[in-house]
Amino acid sequence: MTLTNPLPSVEELKAQAKRLRSQLAVLNTPMSHSQSLELMAQQYGLRDWNTLRAKASALSNHRPPWAVGDFVRGRYLDQPCAGRIVAMSVRGDGRYQISLHLDEAVDVIPFEGMSNWRQRINATMSAVGLSVGRRSDGVPHLVLEA
Repeated sequence: MTLTNPLPSVEELKAQAKRLRSQLAVLNTPMSHSQSLELMAQQYGLRDWNTLRAKASALSNHRPPWAVGDFVRGRYLDQPCAGRIVAMSVRGDGRYQISLHLDEAVDVIPFEGMSNWRQRINATMSAVGLSVGRRSDGVPHLVLEA
């Protein structure tokens, strides 16, 4: 299973198993909770509940907070910005490489008489919306709002 088609969370899988068990009880087919969990694993093509739980847990711990096409707002080099995520990849270290296309270009040079306008931004982001790249004063280059 890939991040574009993730498994539900472990909590949702348990809720599905509980609903299955309730519906089978209505049909006069009693089933234990552990049996319903095992059936859930089979529904997702896995051999048992432990395997399903492990996969769902691993994916939920690494599920990106954004997706390609999401509209985001924030600040880039202390200037307000807004745009769409046009590309994103998950890095092995739990960070995300994203490319934003801004609705309006921002000038990345704060001095009068010089300009450098950018409408496309590439950044390595943490899951909480802070870029890894920082200015000399420690402020992240890009900060996305939650």
